Amino acid sequence: MTIIAVFSITILFAQNDCSAFYPFEEGATAEITTYDKRGDIAAKITYMVSEISQNGGNTTAEMNMDMRDTDGTLITQSTYDVLCNNEGIEIDFKSMFSPQMATQFNDMETEITGTNIVLPNDLTVGQTLPDADMQARINMSGINMNMSVKMQDRKVVGQESVSTPAGTFDCYVISYSNDIKMGINQRGSAKQWIAKGVGLVKQEDYNRRGKVTSSSLLTAFSN
Repeated sequence: MTIIAVFSITILFAQNDCSAFYPFEEGATAEITTYDKRGDIAAKITYMVSEISQNGGNTTAEMNMDMRDTDGTLITQSTYDVLCNNEGIEIDFKSMFSPQMATQFNDMETEITGTNIVLPNDLTVGQTLPDADMQARINMSGINMNMSVKMQDRKVVGQESVSTPAGTFDCYVISYSNDIKMGINQRGSAKQWIAKGVGLVKQEDYNRRGKVTSSSLLTAFSN
């Protein structure tokens, strides 16, 4: 199971005063196209900043996610928050409950806890970033099932230029390992290419043998 929400495709859009990678502007949107292991289009996900609010020294952006299949049929929708201060952003751990998971458990009662995903404004190659995690308790007709998602060993491993249908961007490359527990353990890893003023440009997800299982690409952007 691939992690596609939270952090995998939520660092998006243009910068503002408190965030180098994330726009806190209502109406800002980005389209991420996801691909399967064969490189075929699997889905398109649109992220939009729906509301901005202030609380003390922090700014909160409410994010709306809309996922559609190749025919344009709605698969799932979700909402989560991104917090911003002058040092960077924190992405709501609920974003780690991926679109695929949301679809699978759409009609079930869920209780979600965890640790937010942190992205500092200043990134340097070799920098280690904090881990993040999410735990979900899912009630299926009176039967409780526990699930956890962990993002570990997050590190800035390089800088590369990446071209997509949305443009060409100078990116930082962040790698991490992921561990999903839901009945059985699924371990893998991922790399993200993120650009200042834009956010996520590209992502590749790998199984434990290092084979690509899915990928994502920024295909449209506006703010």
